[in-house]
Amino acid sequence: MTPWPDIEWSIREASGAPFAIESRFGTGGGCINESHVIRGRGRAYFVKLNARERLPMFEAEAEGLNEMAGSNTVRVPLPVCHGANDEASWLVLECFEFRPASGKGMRELGRNLARMHRVTAERFGWRRDNTIGSTPQVNTPDADWIAFWRNRRLGYQLKLAAEKGHRGRLLEGGERLLEKLPAFFAGCAPRPSLLHGDLWSGNVGFAAEGTPVIFDPAVYYGDREADLAMTELFGGFAPDFYAAYNETFKLDPGYGVRKQLYNLYHVLNHLNLFGGGYQGRAELMIGELLAQV
Repeated sequence: MTPWPDIEWSIREASGAPFAIESRFGTGGGCINESHVIRGRGRAYFVKLNARERLPMFEAEAEGLNEMAGSNTVRVPLPVCHGANDEASWLVLECFEFRPASGKGMRELGRNLARMHRVTAERFGWRRDNTIGSTPQVNTPDADWIAFWRNRRLGYQLKLAAEKGHRGRLLEGGERLLEKLPAFFAGCAPRPSLLHGDLWSGNVGFAAEGTPVIFDPAVYYGDREADLAMTELFGGFAPDFYAAYNETFKLDPGYGVRKQLYNLYHVLNHLNLFGGGYQGRAELMIGELLAQV
């Protein structure tokens, strides 16, 4: 037994049209899910597969994509359906054929992301938890951004690190940093902006007509600088992107320091997921941040 007959049925139910898989091929690039492109009846879909107990992860991803799509700003792959059987869980998405980025596409991405960040909520967080990679991401709403970042982001990842045996300098420095968080926000009052939440270059593509598309989100409402910071963590975004973003929604001068604070969350998450040299990098970042206050 395979999940594909049930996935075909799920697509038929969601689309209200006949569908049968005529071709299927696996795609690379992800370390969390198995992914495939399926074709049939002149249509193509992108399918993510995981263990059946990971269905809530796919449900949250679909809801996050719909949240961003509802902002009418950056294009995202629209969810078609999701489900599970005894063998697997799945998420079926709109399928794109991507091409290399152009300067025009990067500028459009910068402008559209800035427009999405102007969509705000009353509190930081979101109506449901989701995942960052495969790590749970707690989004319990809070009106206080510093408290949210301390308790739901850095503090949570440090707790996971301790549970995995990463202690010593990492935890000692991390605890001092949590105490000093207010110093990084003197004269700055972040608003709860709609965030992608996991915005590195691997989660961006450009459709055949050049339209930028963002996908694989970890959506929540937070300081927009957190999204911008991650675009710098692993590189891959052209200067045109940053220029267009800043022209559309000017960044605060303090971003240059806070971006390290925001990227520490992702480095700690990589430590918790993959181990290796990320502990040294996290310790270095914590030391550099503490030196600023």
